[in-house]
Amino acid sequence: MLLDKFASMARTRAELEAAGLRPFGAVTESLISATEAIVEGRPVILAGTNNYLGLSYDPRCIAAAQEAAARWGTGTTGSRMANGTFAEHLALEAELAELYGVPQAMVFTTGFAATQGLCATLAGPGDVILLDADSHASIYSGAQLSGAEVIRFKHSDPADLEKRLRRLGARTADTLIVVEGIYSMLGDTAPLAEIAALKREYGGWLMVDEAHSLGVLGEQGRGAAAAAGVADAVDFFVGTFSKSLGAIGGFCASPHAALEAVRFSTRAYIFTASASPSVIASARAALAIMRTEPELQRRLWTNAEQLHAGLRELGLAVGPQPGPVVAVTLDDRETALAAWQRLLEAGVYVNLVVPPASPTGASLLRCSVSAAHSEAQLERIIAAFDACVVPCATAP
Repeated sequence: MLLDKFASMARTRAELEAAGLRPFGAVTESLISATEAIVEGRPVILAGTNNYLGLSYDPRCIAAAQEAAARWGTGTTGSRMANGTFAEHLALEAELAELYGVPQAMVFTTGFAATQGLCATLAGPGDVILLDADSHASIYSGAQLSGAEVIRFKHSDPADLEKRLRRLGARTADTLIVVEGIYSMLGDTAPLAEIAALKREYGGWLMVDEAHSLGVLGEQGRGAAAAAGVADAVDFFVGTFSKSLGAIGGFCASPHAALEAVRFSTRAYIFTASASPSVIASARAALAIMRTEPELQRRLWTNAEQLHAGLRELGLAVGPQPGPVVAVTLDDRETALAAWQRLLEAGVYVNLVVPPASPTGASLLRCSVSAAHSEAQLERIIAAFDACVVPCATAP
């Protein structure tokens, strides 16, 4: 039967509902600020939103969205190829191109569409996509759609990447190397200097997904490639507006003039309605703030260091380095579920990640830090982990 393959998922959902747990798709009834909300009927500190610069509630971004909605209406009702190209879209594309110092950029309705669409379009049958094993689902989806040969290399392992590039030989001319700036599950940064050096030595085309590194790393928030000093080796920058810019949407920026031809060949761009003008306007406002207020990035990293140090001092298994994503690793799903629920009841909302979504066989309590978090809020988060997670993690 067509739907039989979903029976296991349905049973799992029913078990969680029966236990009063809703870790996947918890309902936010009211948003109070960039860091506070009512979730599942409880007032909580938001520690799982990817709102890295806290701009989703910035009054300048809200005002820009309101003004655009009043001027342009609530939606475009069409694709960019039809009636959906507004002046706001072109302005944002020009600003993104200027950010990366390249001639052109293209804006997608979602970040998922950007990475999926570019991977599916840039490579095709006879080509190769060489991707990091921990790549986002959108990258895997696009690679599968492309029809190209897909080869994975070990996560953030330049030696393994080099081995595979060497084996490809002359085929590197038709190889798209895909990595991320910051990986979303554990918050680790890609070794882009080494990856860029290999690309220069062996050839290929380099795509860097800056979804979690835009606004977080680099001067003016340009991302991981800029921070590593290798932006000139990147052929395609892709990313999203749904993290540091506090909106929704995606983009690709490239030094190659062929991007304009790619634009009119990408199904994820051609066959979907363009982003609402209000969303584009708020993204433009956030982009300007990101570039002109470096104190937001500094505050974000101060907060990340505070949370990482606090959780590490509790003896919890966190990554070796602080970053905007601070994930606590727990050995099994049941322990993680119980800990997540206890945190929610204590007034802290984090993300629960279980296999196969997690990059390892373990489960994660994934925190994302914001520049908008106060020192007191971070101390409350740490205290909640001490009371709710430490007993679970250390229980025999």
